[in-house]
This record gives sequence, C-alpha cells and structure tokens, in this order.
Amino acid sequence: VINCGSSSLKYQLIDMANEDVMASGLVERIGIEGSKLTHKKDGEKFVTETEMKDHRVALKLVLDELLNKEHGAISDLKEINAVGHRVVHGGEKFNDSVVVDDKVLQEIKECFALAPLHNPANLMGIEAIQGLMPDVPNVVVFDTAFHQTMPEENYLYALPYEYYEKYKVRRYGFHGTSHNFVSKRAADMLGKKREDLRIITCHLGNGSSMAAVDHGKVIDTSMGLTPLEGVCMGTRCGDMDPAIVTFIMEKEGLSPKEMDNVMNKKSGVLALSGISSDFRDIEAEVGKNKRAEIALNQFANRVRKYIGAYATQMGGVDVIVFTAGVGENSVEMREQILSKLEFMGVKVDKEKNNVRGKEAIISTDDSKIIAMAIPTNEELMIARDTKRLTENK
Repeated sequence: VINCGSSSLKYQLIDMANEDVMASGLVERIGIEGSKLTHKKDGEKFVTETEMKDHRVALKLVLDELLNKEHGAISDLKEINAVGHRVVHGGEKFNDSVVVDDKVLQEIKECFALAPLHNPANLMGIEAIQGLMPDVPNVVVFDTAFHQTMPEENYLYALPYEYYEKYKVRRYGFHGTSHNFVSKRAADMLGKKREDLRIITCHLGNGSSMAAVDHGKVIDTSMGLTPLEGVCMGTRCGDMDPAIVTFIMEKEGLSPKEMDNVMNKKSGVLALSGISSDFRDIEAEVGKNKRAEIALNQFANRVRKYIGAYATQMGGVDVIVFTAGVGENSVEMREQILSKLEFMGVKVDKEKNNVRGKEAIISTDDSKIIAMAIPTNEELMIARDTKRLTENK
C-alpha cells in the first residue's frame, strides 16, 4: 500500500492472508536536499540517507529495502500480487475504488484542479510503480468515494448553478477511507450491521472532518470542495463568513494564492492559540495560557455543533466514533466534547475513556448513545479494497 505526498511517501507491505504488516516505512524530502528513507521491520528501524530526485527513485529504494537480505520482507518482487494507492480526489467520477487503467489515470489528472497539492503526487506514485513493476495490478482508493452517497441538498452550494455545471463546485468531503473503516469497525465491535445504525464519525487530527453515516451511507460531511471547510483544524480555519476572504485580501493587499495560504497554513488552532498546531502542545498550556483554552474550547464547540446537526439530519444517533490523532489519543478532548451532550443521552465513563490509541467503548453501560474510540487504519482499508478488486484477476 502506497500513500504519496508531494515530497514524501508512506508504504506498508501487508500479508492479506492474516492482514499482518510485514514491513512499513516513510520516505521524506523527495526531490529536496536531505532525502531520507526510514524502513521498519519487526519493531526495528533502518535509515537510508541518499539523494532521491523523484518518486520513481524513491520507490525503487523502497522495493530494494523490501528485498534486502538482512531486513527485507520478501525474496522476490513476484511475491507482491497488487499495489493499492491512496488518491485524494476522485471528483464525481468515482464512488468506489477501481483497478487502474489508462482511463482512470486520465480521470485522476482531470481532478488536478480540485486537489492541486495531492492528486499530482498520488499519480506520480502510480506511474512510478507501473514503470518498476509493469505486470502488477494497481488499485486506487479515493478519499472522496465514500461520501458520494450524499444527496444533492447536502452537496450543492447555494451559488449560481452554472458554477456546479461548469466547474463541479460542490461538497466532496475527505478522509472517506477513514470514515468508512471506523464506521464499519464500530458496527463490527457492537455485533451489528452498519446498515442498521446511525453513526457520526469524528476524524479529529491536524486535519479534521466529521461524517453522518446513516444506515451505511454518508448523507453529510463537514469538509467541502476542499479540506478547508468544517471544524477548525491544526492550521486550517474551517467555517467562517466567506466575506472575510475579500475583506482581508483588500486590507492586506493579498493575492488569491497568499490568502489561500493564510487560511490553510496560518489559521486554525495555531492562530487561535499562538502556540502550535499540535493539540498536545496546546493542552500542555491549559491553566497558564488563556489563548490555549480558547483554541481548545472553539475546537470542541465546532465538533459538538456538527454532532448536533448530524443527529437532527438522521433523526437521532446510535453511535459516536472518535478517530485519528486527537480523536484516538486525547482523553481530555473526547470528554470535553461529550460532556455537554448528556441531554442527547450520551454519558461518558471516565475510567473507560482513559485510553489512548486503542479500541474502546468510552460511554457508560446505560448511555443511550454509544461513544467509542477506534484507531483508524486507512492502509488496511486500502489493502482490503485492493484484494477485493484483484484477487480474481
């Protein structure tokens, strides 16, 4: 499984017979001075520092590491049956994962304008693997696909309809692979079918998004045309009055690109706290720094606002799931979010909630709504889809 960023890539080699991770790693600073590959096998790390001018060079080194006699995981590339790739944006064209062919590659390119930072890098990874392993099937899993069940009233913006027709300006949503994985896992843990439940999934991290999964289908999600909409995040502003954009551009003399950078890279809890985009750093300042408390309170309020909105859209809620860096690990933030939802029937069990990075039901036995913490595993979700689409080929 490969997840390519513009200058980085993460990888895992998974044995799908038992879903065990045989090896994994991270390549950083591709095309930049100081390129580095960190390969992990059986709990040990092996670091290679060498120039990597592009993704193809980086992936060739990854394959060499997997074949390494001392710390590799396979003896021949023929042992790899398929490669799964994360692609951020599938637009309206894809509502499921697909096996790569020329048409799919072209359609990923057509989504470049919708995800200029991610899709080109994702495509580079696919094309690099095609060059290095031409006989192996590739599967792409789209971050937007799980959200394609949203009805028009939830994905259209109240803008002139021609902008949707001409430019496909609409809500797409992101983190779909994660929302899909944890909503399914929540149902499995409860011994129920996802199709019988109303689930709100809270993917809370440096990038945060929420989804209303109504009887197995997403009916609404907080991110929009881009990952900027929704709750405030590490460095992203989230929801705000859109007139602020032109107001600040005029006052500060900013170009569209500069304003986009302000909203994506300089805002969020980083801007509110004045400390950091990392929630752990902000939580450490609580009691000493008023702005740290404002940042955390705003974040909790925004998450609660979406939970309330989604509960009304689904006519109630059975399960609330927390996942990703903050959702899985911040005991304090989960409690802060849920503590004001008792009127809805959520009761937090402080002892059960005292858990980090593990699957757990964190509500009391008599809570009307079940609250859960579930670590996400997007790589495993990609691997499962890749196996499903290629095992009979």
